[in-house]
Amino acid sequence: MARIEMESADMAALGAASNADILFEMGMMYATGRECEIDMIAAHKWFNIAAIKGCTRAAMLRTEIADTLSKNELARALRDAREWMTRH
Repeated sequence: MARIEMESADMAALGAASNADILFEMGMMYATGRECEIDMIAAHKWFNIAAIKGCTRAAMLRTEIADTLSKNELARALRDAREWMTRH
């Protein structure tokens, strides 16, 4: 599997609008702290977007993460995903 170098999440996401695999990898990056700080809100955001684009693995991980977030954190993750989807 090819390694994707990412300067920033937004930069990488520009080409990911229709690619669920890249969006899934964004979620994994934040969930595992790969080349960034662990951020479960951002991980949920990216898994949510990937799930919307058809990635079943992302949908499963999104559910697992949602169970660990507070109501406010979950609301923020959903809002962030909605804003991203609106912009892209």
